[in-house]
Amino acid sequence: MGILEELFSLAGRVAIVTGGSRGLGAAIAGGLAAAGADVVAVGRSRAGKAVAGGAFVYRSCDVTETVAFGDLVRDVAKRRGRLDILVNAAAITRPAINGVQSLADFDAIIAANLRAAYANSLAATPAIAESGGGSIINVTSIGSVLGFANNPGYVAAKGGLRMLTKALAMDLADRKIRVNNLAPGYMRTEMTEASHADPLRYEVRRRHTILGRWGRPDDVVGAAIFLASDASSYVTGLDLFVDGGWTARGMT
Repeated sequence: MGILEELFSLAGRVAIVTGGSRGLGAAIAGGLAAAGADVVAVGRSRAGKAVAGGAFVYRSCDVTETVAFGDLVRDVAKRRGRLDILVNAAAITRPAINGVQSLADFDAIIAANLRAAYANSLAATPAIAESGGGSIINVTSIGSVLGFANNPGYVAAKGGLRMLTKALAMDLADRKIRVNNLAPGYMRTEMTEASHADPLRYEVRRRHTILGRWGRPDDVVGAAIFLASDASSYVTGLDLFVDGGWTARGMT
């Protein structure tokens, strides 16, 4: 095996990817599997979406159900003998109506996008540590550092997850667990399809990027493999933006 294969290979490693039924989670699950990992994708749907590039097992579980997810983690680790990687990609959004987001919607977004990621990380930590260490990847957003209108819950959750990642990077380092953020820009997924289909909103978002296009789910796969593999063995607490240059763009 050459040095590139050795650095980026995930052969022999076991990964759990939440939000794995569709969108970015499904793309990441497929990418990790293609890199050699034994991947269990998790989502609320009864069945996950097939993704080219790698086969993975799909299991239905609501990540906000802390006990159920903990049981799933322990079952995966027991059946496969280890757990090396957790990707917290599960997320929901509930846009505000007439500029106001209800407290119930705000709470639901925080629960799914922030609290669940913390609970899932707590559940996975013992198994990852027992396997000799590994990687936790939190999928945040450019909304973790930028304000966006009409969705305060989503922005608050992603901003909180970004800082939670840095805290966990410090707290879990002695267990040889690296914790990093993967922060996508606007990606065309089921969650953003309405914006993509609207000519005005599509163009506004496209022009915010340096590369002049929306992202696709497969654009995040390389970054996920990097953060999961030995290629990033000295990387923790990082914000890795995959946003076409959105957050780097200045006044132009």
